[in-house]
Amino acid sequence: TDKVMDGMAEWSNRPLDSVYPVLFVDAINVKITDGQVANRPIYVVMAVTAEGHRDILGIWAGDGGEGAKYWLSV
Repeated sequence: TDKVMDGMAEWSNRPLDSVYPVLFVDAINVKITDGQVANRPIYVVMAVTAEGHRDILGIWAGDGGEGAKYWLSV
């Protein structure tokens, strides 16, 4: 993972478009091992640009269920 950390930092600090006509907001539950195996939600926000290209705006690992309260913090 150390090899991709610079690329991830660059990606997360990139400039975003001022307008995205379409946003897709979703979560998927995956099994993650962190001392023990647990189901954790992975939240994803994907957009479609005005030119029609897809762009991942963000990916977050949650610690609970997929709920409106967490989405407000995103």
